[in-house]
Amino acid sequence: MKIIIISATEFEVAIAKQKIKSKKRADIFFQVTGVGMLATAVNLSKIIYEQKPDFIIQAGIAGCFDTSILLGKTVLVEEEFLGDLGVEENGKWKDVFDLGLIKSNSKPFKKKGINNPQIQQYNHLNLPTVKAVTVNQISTDENHIKQLIKKYNPTIETMEGAALHYFCYTHQIPYLQVRSISNYIGERDKSKWEMKLAIDNLNKNLTNQIADLTS
Repeated sequence: MKIIIISATEFEVAIAKQKIKSKKRADIFFQVTGVGMLATAVNLSKIIYEQKPDFIIQAGIAGCFDTSILLGKTVLVEEEFLGDLGVEENGKWKDVFDLGLIKSNSKPFKKKGINNPQIQQYNHLNLPTVKAVTVNQISTDENHIKQLIKKYNPTIETMEGAALHYFCYTHQIPYLQVRSISNYIGERDKSKWEMKLAIDNLNKNLTNQIADLTS
């Protein structure tokens, strides 16, 4: 099985990459796709065309809407939504589905989201599964945050996840999106973040996930 692990940045998966590299695995590759949906989409298309992977794992940190979930927690994303593709009019957020530009059940979407149909099949670590919303601009406005929660009921916010779900669903490639929570949405005081803990837990679970897939 040819597995490709993608991440927005190098530092998010550096620990797992070093461990895998030390084992000289010829069937596991790491690729940095860049920050945001655009860079991820472009590089994913190149990866799929040139490398023809059997399985893709996207790994990274994320912000969390739910303050009852401990920082550092690792989760799998079962469904992704587009969180800033649309228009804000008079303080109300309308996505492309509300505007009638895309039908809410047109593939790969189902009720506006892109679901990973194989998540339970590959969740051998029994990680919590959550919904996520992908944005190009990190959410800080309190009113917009409330609207995202009301419209999509997400647990976490990412900047690349929807691109992964869209591409892998379309190309019928099995995939997982693994995220560790580094901060709560809207909290910009980084002294209150748990970046190191999130990255440590992410790499631990990523390494275990790879070991499980290749055992």
